[in-house]
Amino acid sequence: MSGGLKRPATGGNPMSASGSGLGRLAIGRDGDGQPFLAPHHLLAAQRLETLIGRARLAQRVTMSYDPARVGRSASSGQGELADSAADARRRLNHLAGVIPADCWNVLFDVCGLGRGLQDIETARRWPRRSAKLVLRIGLSQLAQHWGLDATAVGTSRGIDRAWLSERLPIIPEHRDD
Repeated sequence: MSGGLKRPATGGNPMSASGSGLGRLAIGRDGDGQPFLAPHHLLAAQRLETLIGRARLAQRVTMSYDPARVGRSASSGQGELADSAADARRRLNHLAGVIPADCWNVLFDVCGLGRGLQDIETARRWPRRSAKLVLRIGLSQLAQHWGLDATAVGTSRGIDRAWLSERLPIIPEHRDD
């Protein structure tokens, strides 16, 4: 990703984001011995980071010498990019209205701009470790909005689906290998 977004070098697994501030918070424990950030918090943060990246809010600071960009007209693929960025911005605007303002500001600063929690606390003149709590509350609100929960809930057994209503006589019931 470009701009101020920081991706963990460990791939797409949100639990292995130990290089980022969120990964360190996920490893840290609260007073009950539980991880400070649960996996659904990290997944919500990863989705928000992806959405902010898709919105193309960060400005380009370097020249692009990509042959696809040089000498092309503005109509070659730029409309699709603009539509996806506009859609992501609409979704971010909706989230900003749904999540409490202080929580949204901390979420955007951490997930979108890559700012550290201590920097946020200093800039807002908040007490120490308060941004960490506001971040967790914001991530809980975001996860709840997106339907993410700490535990997976569903039927105990999946629905059996088959294209045949009954087994054909040529297909054995049980194979002994």
